[in-house]
Amino acid sequence: MTPDYTPLPDRARKLLETGADASGDVAAVLAEIGTLDIPPLGPNSDGDTENVGGLTVTHRFVQAPGDGETIRWHYVEAGAGPPLVLLHGIPQSWCMWQPILPALAAHFRCIVLGLKGYGQTHNGRGDYRHEGVAQQVIALLDTLGIDTFSLFSHDRGTVQADHMVARIAPRVRRWIRGSQHLWHYHPDLSPQEHLFTNLETRDILQQPKVLLPRFFGWLCKYPMPRDAVVRAIQEFSRPGVGLAVERYFQSSTFRQEWLDRRTRLVDAWQCPTLILQGSDEPPMPREFYTDDVAARLPNARIAFVDGGHFYVEENPEGTLAAALRFLTDDQV
Repeated sequence: MTPDYTPLPDRARKLLETGADASGDVAAVLAEIGTLDIPPLGPNSDGDTENVGGLTVTHRFVQAPGDGETIRWHYVEAGAGPPLVLLHGIPQSWCMWQPILPALAAHFRCIVLGLKGYGQTHNGRGDYRHEGVAQQVIALLDTLGIDTFSLFSHDRGTVQADHMVARIAPRVRRWIRGSQHLWHYHPDLSPQEHLFTNLETRDILQQPKVLLPRFFGWLCKYPMPRDAVVRAIQEFSRPGVGLAVERYFQSSTFRQEWLDRRTRLVDAWQCPTLILQGSDEPPMPREFYTDDVAARLPNARIAFVDGGHFYVEENPEGTLAAALRFLTDDQV
C-alpha cells in the first residue's frame, strides 16, 4: 500500500513561501555577496594544513574502491580520540563544519569528508545514487582502517548516512541525523528537485554566485558569516562540481528516498540517534518530527536548534550544545 503524503500545517506553508528570515537580516548580509569579486581557490595537496579557529586541520587525499576501480576522496582531519565522521550537504563542503570543528576535535578524531562530486573529491562520471555512494564512503572508511565510529550528517549527507547506518549498523556508535526528511513528507517541500533537473533551470548549478545566496536567503533564519558564504561559493565553483551534483538529482527522487526510508531503512537503524533539526527550516517543518517518529525509532531522540536549515553556521553555539551533550553522554 502506497503511503499518503502528510499535509502541510499552515505555519509550515507560510514559512515555505516566505523563507525563514522574518527580519530581513539574512537578505541584508547576502546582498553584498553579489557585488564581490570572488577569486577561485587553488587545489590542495595531501598533507597541507589550514587554520580553523585556532585548530590546525590537515588535508588528506585517498584512493578507495568505487566506480569499478577507485575514486579519489578529499577530507580534512583534526583531533584525537574516537572517530567522528562528518558528512555535509548541498550546496556546501567540508567547510560548513568549521564553526564547531575546534570543539568537536577536542573530543574526537574528526574525519570531515568532502562528499563525492563536491569540492576536491572525485566528480567524474559514475554511480551517483545515494545508496551507491554510501557504499563507497564505507569503502573509504575501510581503507582508512576505521571500524566503529560516530556520525554527524546534514542535508544530502544524511541521505547517504541513512543507507550507511542501515548497512553497517553495528559499526555506528552514535548518529546525529541532521536536516533531512524522515517519516513525514510532502512534495511541495522539495522544489529544488525540479529546479536542478529541468532543462530550463538546471544551469543554476553552474552559477554558484547566484545559487548559494538564493538558497541561504530562503533557508536561513539568522545570517551566516560573510566569509562562510564566500568560501561556500568558492568550493562549489571548483570545476565539475555543478555537473556532478546534478547527477545525484537525476539518479533518484525525494519521493523514492522517502519510500526507501519507510519500507527498508528506518527499521535497520539500531544505534543511538539524535534527530537534530533547525526550529525554522522551511522545507522541514518541525511538526513533522513528533512523538510518532520517536515511536518508530526507539533508540532516537529529537532536538531542535534555534535556526534555519543551516543551523550549524547560523547558530554554532546551539548546535554544539545539542551535539556534544549527545555524543559525550555516558548514559546514551
